[in-house]
Amino acid sequence: MKDEVDTHAFIEKWRKEKQFLLPVVKGETLELRIYTGPEQLKTGAFGIHEPEGPLFENYETIDLAIIPGIAFNRSGCRLGRGKGYYDRLLPLISGTKIGVCFSFQLTEDIPTEPCDIVMDEVICDRNPFNETQYL
Repeated sequence: MKDEVDTHAFIEKWRKEKQFLLPVVKGETLELRIYTGPEQLKTGAFGIHEPEGPLFENYETIDLAIIPGIAFNRSGCRLGRGKGYYDRLLPLISGTKIGVCFSFQLTEDIPTEPCDIVMDEVICDRNPFNETQYL
């Protein structure tokens, strides 16, 4: 999506050394599919390029999840788009969760619920909190 950090160059750089899983919208859920290359992407829900690769179901083996959001706060709370796709997916992943965003998407005020999954780290293009390190 246009208001999310573009991770395509990162994925292409490392795809021969790491296995990447990309989300595919299926009804009310996100399923993960193995990314095998740009040639197998198709336009899916919301105009997003989605992989047609093999279905991935071993969520407990995921080491790192890079998660987009509309906004994040310094505690790692995430604001999504309101459909709950990541709210249903994130509890299945025990690995490290990193939120990625632009600096204008960092805020102190994120509405949260007890069931929300907090990111382990949040990375952005610059640090608007004027601290010595990025979130």
